[in-house]
Amino acid sequence: MSDGPRVAMFVTCLVDLFRPSVGFAAVKLMQDAGCSVEVPEAQTCCGQPAFNSGDRKDTIAVARQVIAAFAGFDYVVAPSGSCAGMISKHYPELFADDPGWKARAEELAGRTHELVSFLTDVLGIASVDATFQGTVTYHDSCSGLRELGIHAQPRGLLTGMEGLHLRELEDANVCCGFGGTFCVKYPDISNNMVSDKIARIVETGAETLLAGDMGCLMNMAGKLQRDGANVRVRHVAEVLAGMGDAPAIGEPQDSGERT
Repeated sequence: MSDGPRVAMFVTCLVDLFRPSVGFAAVKLMQDAGCSVEVPEAQTCCGQPAFNSGDRKDTIAVARQVIAAFAGFDYVVAPSGSCAGMISKHYPELFADDPGWKARAEELAGRTHELVSFLTDVLGIASVDATFQGTVTYHDSCSGLRELGIHAQPRGLLTGMEGLHLRELEDANVCCGFGGTFCVKYPDISNNMVSDKIARIVETGAETLLAGDMGCLMNMAGKLQRDGANVRVRHVAEVLAGMGDAPAIGEPQDSGERT
């Protein structure tokens, strides 16, 4: 058992259902940093889809369950800026008229972090013991960048890796068009946005695209494949954890399935 901080990992729906390797990479990174990591079985979705759709009643019900499931840990960490942002920025406002639950939401918000920000800003990690051969580019997800200020943190860790060359992406801070329920409500606009994003990615000449949110990654990976672009897509945690040799997002797995 580690003597380090007791950390609960918020797995996220998309990691759980589509890319469990991101979860394993996140656990490895935190354990390598000296944390004791647990994955509460009672966790559910953070409630963001309902929140973004204006369904406050169901969002509050989900938030109460999450608050209870993650009580008692030193930190809560998610490999997702959008989920971490939902918990740390929006949970307290959900309970503006309920002082008791607002206090609990604020307490949880204060110890909830996105993975890479947690490693660098909280634990002070400046480098990782991993290598990756190739040229990569990085997309900044909207929630991570705008709500949580995540920009320099992943770049700092990536540029310190042996064999990795980072090429900056023009308009890296521009939305890829996923936006959670946005891509469902406005598919034509979403497609135009991801088309612009893919054009900028291809222009870099990078072999691999990285980002910190599975929604963005799946959206861009799908478009890259439909357009026949030869760019592999991975979650930044997989590369930082030295797990960058597995099939990329959307590539066939050994079972013949796609992930």
